[in-house]
Amino acid sequence: NRSQTLYPCNSTSLDPKSSVVLEENGVPCIGSGQLRLVNGGGRCAGRIEVYHEGFWGTICDDSWDLDDAHVVCRQLGCGVAINATGSAHFGEGSGPIWLDEVNCNGKESRISQCRSHGWGRQNCRHKEDAGVICSEFMSLRLISDTSSETCAGRLEVFYNGAWGSVGKSDMSATTVGVVCRQLGCADRGSIRPAPSDKLEKRHMWVDNVRCPKGPETLWQCPSSPWKRRLASPSEETWITCADKIRLEEGTTNWSGRVEVWHGGSWGTVCDDSWDLNDAQVVCRQLGCGLALEAGKEAAFGQGTGPIWLNEVKCKGNESSLWDCPAKNWGHSDCGHKEDASVKCSGEPKGSGISCSSE
Repeated sequence: NRSQTLYPCNSTSLDPKSSVVLEENGVPCIGSGQLRLVNGGGRCAGRIEVYHEGFWGTICDDSWDLDDAHVVCRQLGCGVAINATGSAHFGEGSGPIWLDEVNCNGKESRISQCRSHGWGRQNCRHKEDAGVICSEFMSLRLISDTSSETCAGRLEVFYNGAWGSVGKSDMSATTVGVVCRQLGCADRGSIRPAPSDKLEKRHMWVDNVRCPKGPETLWQCPSSPWKRRLASPSEETWITCADKIRLEEGTTNWSGRVEVWHGGSWGTVCDDSWDLNDAQVVCRQLGCGLALEAGKEAAFGQGTGPIWLNEVKCKGNESSLWDCPAKNWGHSDCGHKEDASVKCSGEPKGSGISCSSE
């Protein structure tokens, strides 16, 4: 979490292969015409922002096409362009709109080498901000045909313009944990069998993914070579990530301090306004039967880390704590001596889901 100030480069002879950060006399700097992609979920997709005269600004989508997008992807080392987006597809930017009517032949190494009206000469608004999706853009998802749940399903990656599955060979608990964390779905999960009704073959991108401890994304993990091929459902990885809520330090598996997963870490819930209705929702969400008690004042010990939720006000009939009104995530004036807890009956209803936090 260290930050470093990047100053404008004085030199005009910039490396055409560089993307955002250059060096001048060993010091990182930003050069005019440098690019970045914003709000695309990765380094190789998003709204195009270009640096000029000390400011980041956008590009207008007038005449924006695939030839122009190819140059952006090439300059950023992101392969070739799959899509040239307009109409602020990745959200409206702010600041200057630096370029308009960009007209590349597609072979240039930098966007600043393309014809245009010139720096700052435009008649556009930010609702016309241009963007790109490059072939090296990668994304991850768990997809289920029977549920809107985003934290369970078939593991798929988006690469080179297409979705494909990930093979389950050598898939370990560590790798599953990396997937779940990358998707914001708690910090662990389990591999489950493919549904028995799945028979058709689908495209697979990669197999033998082996994550050691440490990587934050699947892209940092070694694997067999990436190659698109047809694979049967039995070769695919199906994952169910853990609940984003758990009970800690309880005297039973169905009691304890309430902890929730958000922003890449576990945190607690403040006991302001905490009552049996709130506890009822927690017990239901965990499949732990009915709520017997809504504990306050760190009844099961003080937690650590962020206090994620405060002033939770459930009616009692919600299916999860996320459906209940509360202050914004992380907005709390509480200390861990106010951590909320629950005691549930421990009699799961219906689905047979274990309510243990293990």
